[in-house]
Amino acid sequence: MNQLRIVVAGNICLDVTPVFPPSSDARALQHVIRPGSLVRLDGVDVHPGGAVANVGLAMELFGASVSFMGKIGDDVFGRMILDLLGGGGRPREEGGRALIVDPGATTSYTVVLAVPGNDRVFLHAPGANDSLGPADIDIELVAASRLFHFGYPPLMAAMYRNGGSGLVETFASVRSRGVLTSLDLAAVDERSEAGKEDWRAILGKVLPLVDFFLPSLEELAYMLDRPLYGRLTAGGTGDGHSLSVERDVEPLARMALALGAGVVMVKCGARGFYVATGDEGVMAGIRGKGGPAGSDWVARSRFERAFRPGRVRSATGAGDTTIAAFLVAALSGYGFERSCALAAATGASCVEDYGALGGLKPFAELEGKIDAGWERNDERYESAPPEVPHARDPE
Repeated sequence: MNQLRIVVAGNICLDVTPVFPPSSDARALQHVIRPGSLVRLDGVDVHPGGAVANVGLAMELFGASVSFMGKIGDDVFGRMILDLLGGGGRPREEGGRALIVDPGATTSYTVVLAVPGNDRVFLHAPGANDSLGPADIDIELVAASRLFHFGYPPLMAAMYRNGGSGLVETFASVRSRGVLTSLDLAAVDERSEAGKEDWRAILGKVLPLVDFFLPSLEELAYMLDRPLYGRLTAGGTGDGHSLSVERDVEPLARMALALGAGVVMVKCGARGFYVATGDEGVMAGIRGKGGPAGSDWVARSRFERAFRPGRVRSATGAGDTTIAAFLVAALSGYGFERSCALAAATGASCVEDYGALGGLKPFAELEGKIDAGWERNDERYESAPPEVPHARDPE
């Protein structure tokens, strides 16, 4: 069988993660990082991040041939990314790092504060990502691939400005080549330029062009259900204790399907994720472009509980690597339920290391652990049956 060829495009940055010493008491972030104080660290983890690096490198580990498309600056951080990615000299037709180096831009970076006992805080500078537009996508290289995955448009000004015109143009061009499409989001800073855009309207225009849509619960709620978003992000209520699949998660997935997406994965952090697929007509169109062929992919919905990791160092990249495993499994002939399980297993493996890739394992090893009875995380929803009845919203 020919190697699976994928293009991963969008946001790329340098992730800088200070390593906080383990603590026997889980202290709130404000009690660890205080103005005027000195915080002792155990080192630092520096690695390429963003959707391009996290998803693309994970897909390579799972056996796909990946071409990377993103933009960096001609600066120290940009050179660090090229050095850490490696493979810069590989021919494009064999996959490789097709990154644009813009001498007039600075390289994006993110400082990840992963304080034990707290959710992560991201300090992000978009840099060159803001100028990546449709003209920067090598459409001929995309046309020679089976899947085009794009990540983090809320962090890329040229893609979200003017009602998402750049994002829509990009996906329309890819779709016209008969290539499968995949889209992931990122959190929107309400105080930023991106926060002024109508994201519900943007999704309404782009999702009819998207075969696989893979946002987080908070990202999708921000765009489609602001009251739910407020409850998720209110102090002390975002831990999932009061979250219901039927009331909160499933309706969001149905809305995304009704807007035109073919397969929707709503990532719910350490709790797991919910997946819903389209009807026979929708899935036949995806199948015709090289998507999942099995009948078990038609009109399915499932909440996949997360596996219990051996240790938790950082959740950085867990969502991206979960996506990578799901897409590669789905396009490599795995069934619906096994693809979900491999994605959940990958997310659990990812958090065992500070970087996105250090804890990842090949599918064969993950399958061995799954089949041996790998323990799942505790149930933390009001109601989350393994399989939830699913139907598309009426037109």
